[in-house]
Amino acid sequence: MAVAEDLDRATDSKWDWVAEQTRTYLASGGTEGHESNGLYTLVLATTGRKTGEPRRTCLIYGTSGDDLVVVASKAGADEDPAWFKNLEANPEVGLQVGTRRCNARARVAGPGERERLWAQMARTFPLYDEYAQKTDRTIPVVLLTPRD
Repeated sequence: MAVAEDLDRATDSKWDWVAEQTRTYLASGGTEGHESNGLYTLVLATTGRKTGEPRRTCLIYGTSGDDLVVVASKAGADEDPAWFKNLEANPEVGLQVGTRRCNARARVAGPGERERLWAQMARTFPLYDEYAQKTDRTIPVVLLTPRD
């Protein structure tokens, strides 16, 4: 299971621009990259479902109560992103949100909950609606509940 301490040793996203953003975020202790033009990002550590090794990626997030909300869009690709497949296999994850590190448990939003959260996240990042039009899959919305 991935934990917050894994953030420093995890393998980066295969998308170069995401990997660079993640490295900058972590190298600054969360003071750079957390907020940009009204968008907030976090760094997520998951456990690789095939390798068992920690993986990390940077994602836009919103909030719902105490939970953090992320969208598994993969820019509208027809398959779910690797990080989502990883947390489906093991929902225990590590997070860095700004300067705060914590462990969390992930869960996929149910249909009614998803509708509300999707609307919220699409207001925050309107490209999500475009991504949804590019694919036949229902793009998952994930809630991350901090544990400490």
